[in-house]
Amino acid sequence: MNILLIEDNVSIIKGLIYSFAQNNLHLISKINIKEAKEYIVTNKDIDLIILDITLPDGNGFHLYEDVIKNINIPTIFLTAKDEEDNIVKGLEIGAEDYITKPFSTKELLARVNKVLLRKEKKSVIKVKDITYNLDKLEIYKNEEKIELTALELKLVNLLFNNYGKVVSREVILDKIWEWTGNYVDDHTITVYFKRIREKIETNIIHTIKGMGYRIDEE
Repeated sequence: MNILLIEDNVSIIKGLIYSFAQNNLHLISKINIKEAKEYIVTNKDIDLIILDITLPDGNGFHLYEDVIKNINIPTIFLTAKDEEDNIVKGLEIGAEDYITKPFSTKELLARVNKVLLRKEKKSVIKVKDITYNLDKLEIYKNEEKIELTALELKLVNLLFNNYGKVVSREVILDKIWEWTGNYVDDHTITVYFKRIREKIETNIIHTIKGMGYRIDEE
């Protein structure tokens, strides 16, 4: 996957290039609108653009509307401002998503993966040797199907649908009540995930102490 980052902060560029490479994503960077425009019009293999709104030689919104939107490349806006007007404008003109600085690299990667999945119309997420089909609600380890109970599968589905994000214990408790009509406590949740981990036998479900659970490769 080829991703174009249009950003003038050298520290951000270096950090993202390294992190994206660790996730098998090729990140190309340009530091201003002029360089970015020249690259975009001469390259046809860009899968996604991450675009800072504030650049040294102009406004990222204008670059999107003048160039990117016409060739239909999915775009995530970066902004140092959390003002509602900026967020609304970005979405209204066609952006796939936005993220506000300072941001977590893991969160950005999760958003990038979601956009790429939508772009390719994929319904399969692969993490290490585990493959999960979002449409079929099936989970495999090295192409061998893992059998889970209905509730375990719903919990796995909840985490995969929030890939890279923490799903809080409160949300999980509410979902179990919604699915089963039964009240459970924190200890019961711990037991459920212990059983799921034993069946999966791959460390992809991480406990975030005091918060909840997250699926990713780290």
